[in-house]
Amino acid sequence: MDFINKVVVVTGAAKGIGRGIAAAYAENGAKVLITDVDETAGKQTESEFKQMGSDILFVKTDVKKEEDIINLMETAKKTYGRIDVLINNAGKGLFKSLYEVTVEEWDDIIQTNLRSVFLCSREGAKYMRENQEGGAIVNIASTRALMSEPNSESYAATKGGIVAITHALASSLSDDRITVNAISPGWIHTGDYSQLTDIDHNQHFSKRVGKPDDIARACLYLTARENNFVTGINLVVDGGMTKKMIYEE
Repeated sequence: MDFINKVVVVTGAAKGIGRGIAAAYAENGAKVLITDVDETAGKQTESEFKQMGSDILFVKTDVKKEEDIINLMETAKKTYGRIDVLINNAGKGLFKSLYEVTVEEWDDIIQTNLRSVFLCSREGAKYMRENQEGGAIVNIASTRALMSEPNSESYAATKGGIVAITHALASSLSDDRITVNAISPGWIHTGDYSQLTDIDHNQHFSKRVGKPDDIARACLYLTARENNFVTGINLVVDGGMTKKMIYEE
């Protein structure tokens, strides 16, 4: 999977899974634009990647703001001349009793996690369709689109919406040669992996908790041009947890 000179945009990439995704593309020769609302963390990530020889650019972006997204895609085009890959990773959680969630909190999660996928995809696709070979979009959903714990209504709604908009976008953008897929991560640990316990690992079929690299490799697969027969899917990367039958005794 060759990404040399490909231009990749990753939202929410200052930390965590997004940073891991950006690193994987940079290591495989791509020119990477990373975005985040956290300017300090974003610039630090940009600096660290540049020290390792990566061609990377940080653009502060609030994905709730249409004008920020338009500026992001215009910057990618002006800087590198094209956009090949878009990873819609930016998002936030809210775990709060439905009796206490305010309309403002609900709207904030919807706009950050779901509306941003629509806006980023729309603006990114405008440039991808100029490419002879089109482009690829990956939306980061969650296994919480498929199963839930209490007090997660707004987050679950956005992740379920991401899975649905993924196949809608795949249909709409097919004539522009743009593939659109979703990845639903399970437990992906972004902190100190050594602090996890045997219980944490062994509850997975895979016998380990996931890492950002697991999601990054899935992104590489779904955005490689030789894999463009794959579009409209939701790839669950969760160590088997959503297939685990659990009985309480």
